[in-house]
Amino acid sequence: MRKPEKGLSRATVKPVGIWLRVSTEDQVRGESPEVHEKRARMYAEAREWVVREVYRLEAVSGKSVMGHPEAQRMLADIRSGHITGLVFSKLARLARNTRELLEFADEFRAANADMISLHEAIDTGSPAGRLFFTIVAAMAQWEREEIAERVQASVPVRAKLGKPLGGAAPFGYRWKDKKLEPAPGEAPVRKLMYELFAEHRRKKTVARLLNERGYRTRGGAKFSDTTVDRLLRDPTAKGQYRQNYTRTSDRNGSWELKPESDWVYTPVEPVVSEELWAQCNAFLEQQRSGRKPSRKNVHLFSGFAHCECGAKMYVWAETPKYICPKCRNKIPIADLESCYRDQLSSFLKSPDQIAAHLEAANDVMREKEALIEAGEAELKRIAAEDEQVYQLYLSGKLSVDGFGERHQPLYERRKQLEDEIPRLQAQLDVMRISATSERATVSEAMDFATRWDQFTPEGKRQLVELITDNIVVGKEEVAINLLYLPAAIETGGKATLAHGFMAATS
Repeated sequence: MRKPEKGLSRATVKPVGIWLRVSTEDQVRGESPEVHEKRARMYAEAREWVVREVYRLEAVSGKSVMGHPEAQRMLADIRSGHITGLVFSKLARLARNTRELLEFADEFRAANADMISLHEAIDTGSPAGRLFFTIVAAMAQWEREEIAERVQASVPVRAKLGKPLGGAAPFGYRWKDKKLEPAPGEAPVRKLMYELFAEHRRKKTVARLLNERGYRTRGGAKFSDTTVDRLLRDPTAKGQYRQNYTRTSDRNGSWELKPESDWVYTPVEPVVSEELWAQCNAFLEQQRSGRKPSRKNVHLFSGFAHCECGAKMYVWAETPKYICPKCRNKIPIADLESCYRDQLSSFLKSPDQIAAHLEAANDVMREKEALIEAGEAELKRIAAEDEQVYQLYLSGKLSVDGFGERHQPLYERRKQLEDEIPRLQAQLDVMRISATSERATVSEAMDFATRWDQFTPEGKRQLVELITDNIVVGKEEVAINLLYLPAAIETGGKATLAHGFMAATS
């Protein structure tokens, strides 16, 4: 069985940043930024990551850091993909303000980047770590719902009184003296949009013509067909400013329409005639009713199945098989699923073996913890002894040469420990995060494996995405490379399940 080529693995060199925030109070307690940086660097080195940036907020309070230049630089690097993860010693170092922590988590989730907190053993790139994002998202949703409930009661009343509910005025209008009126620079463009659509009946054509003529949205972006569609449907242009008509969906957090009985209309000055508005919206409804919904069909192992020659395998419409477009290697869909299910089940049928494996990992971690405690105790003892030597020198009981003879060995030993303790801590961090992730994944995988046939295709796909690195299909074997299952907790390795079969050749 050939080993999968390096290019097949999803694991690549991960660029990360290190976040250092040590307040004045922390420095008084003896916590230096250098110690935190060493620990983070050694953790990154243990995970074979590359440290691209270090963000330093020394002597900065954690009450509010989002506006700090270093925080803004870090977020810009996350959004641009310059770094794809941030390592910090603990969540409180990132932000003590809960609201800012939620905002940071939203930014990282949106950029598909990871947060690695060493103290809490959180790595959101791992299955267990992704649970952190889920919990944080739930907290944010709860907070939004609390605010929404308080605001919701006042919205209909304010709308019926014609008072603004907040937010920007629709394109083509502006707020003046708390009333909506046509904006001199935008209203003509809004009117032109309706006229162009009435003539061409194509939203993309309207967007292109507006952009070619030099018109832009309020934010300076080019018009898109989506923006054109939204503005054409907005009744404000015909003199009816609509309020209290949307709400946040409980299902997925997107916007949805409220019942029409809740809508409130306020008369405003129109920019187009009601006839033109109605004509354009009639065209839009005709186009919508005639559009066929697209079919989304994601097969269970799409993106994970590779041929041993190195190419990805796809399910072609004319045959129910995964096929390599390069060498024409084939395997039926049902056979590949059977291989995956059977090997996963057999791999997880030994709870005693798994428990023994995890306990062995715990023993190794306890040994590391004991070494760290011993090193920290020794470091304190050396500091105390060095202080005594210094006091003897100040009192004149030690000469300069005598002070050097006693101080130099203590200094060298202290430097050795200051290097060794972060290295041990980094090793422990790697093992703790791997162990936490492994326990969560094994538990979920066992549940899926025992009730495989009861789950929907979407549920099966979630399991595959959670624990699978890749699947390499050979002529006679299938190698299933899994993430975070019992294999090598110390290195965060992957397990390979080889399943023999005769690959389809026709």
